[in-house]
Amino acid sequence: MRICVFAASSSRIDTRYAEAASELGVLLANAQIGIIYGGGGFGLMGKLADAVLANGGRVTGVIPSFMNDEGWGHTAVQEMIVTPDMGERKRRMFSMADAVVALPGGIGTLEELTEAITLKQLGLFRGPVIILNTLDFYRHLIEFLDRMVTESFLRSEHKNMWEVAATPVEVVTALARNTRWIDSPRKIARI
Repeated sequence: MRICVFAASSSRIDTRYAEAASELGVLLANAQIGIIYGGGGFGLMGKLADAVLANGGRVTGVIPSFMNDEGWGHTAVQEMIVTPDMGERKRRMFSMADAVVALPGGIGTLEELTEAITLKQLGLFRGPVIILNTLDFYRHLIEFLDRMVTESFLRSEHKNMWEVAATPVEVVTALARNTRWIDSPRKIARI
């Protein structure tokens, strides 16, 4: 199994987020789950990759050329794919992944997570989408998603497109379950 992980590039955040990212990296490496991520060497992206690599795991980075040119890439990643732009970066990451996991992050991580949910709603991505809610980071987003369902912007079935995990252990447990959503998502994509 290979999972796409979206995460913060910021190194200025609470160290408990970094600890959770490192713990997840260790657990994924020990479970022989490879990661595909944004290729960065900083922030939660860097901590995750460092932990996977230090524990003998497999890491594929996918980074746009302008970020690579700025020196933002992780230098120890076994496979680094350089793309021409951000859109191609995401397309490559989704196409190689069996599942998506979102760690806390900024606007880029939010955009990537919501695209994963959108692709799943349309049947263009079929794997699990797991939100790691470290320190209750995603509480307001989860409430907002629930409101979308309550006010019929999403169907109640759509709540099963994502799963929320409070800890890295819960992420690995959810990946092992690998529950399917529905066979014909486009039948309910239109509200």
